[in-house]
Amino acid sequence: MLLAGGIVWLLFGSSVLMFEQLFLPVAAATALWVRPADLITAPISAPLAFAAGVWPIAGGSGGFGGQLMGVVSALSLHAGWLYAGTLVAALIALVRKAALIGKRPKARR
Repeated sequence: MLLAGGIVWLLFGSSVLMFEQLFLPVAAATALWVRPADLITAPISAPLAFAAGVWPIAGGSGGFGGQLMGVVSALSLHAGWLYAGTLVAALIALVRKAALIGKRPKARR
């Protein structure tokens, strides 16, 4: 997402809308590609990736503090997309976990 944020910044300036549209497929891909043992990390890593990727396009000014305030503002103003991507990752991870449990052999009595 940091790379996606940098590409969006280079091509579109501070267009958070383009970044948000890239976030949902990346969150889904993350949940699909994570190892079965690490399925719990997919919904946790999605918001962290969003926060890291929004850094280049946050539009803050005035040094580190201004940039940090831009990131916080972007996270609060675009929380709907953040929640949607996290929900997508969580649902995919949940379905994958249920499928893994269903494939587990039944214990004999």
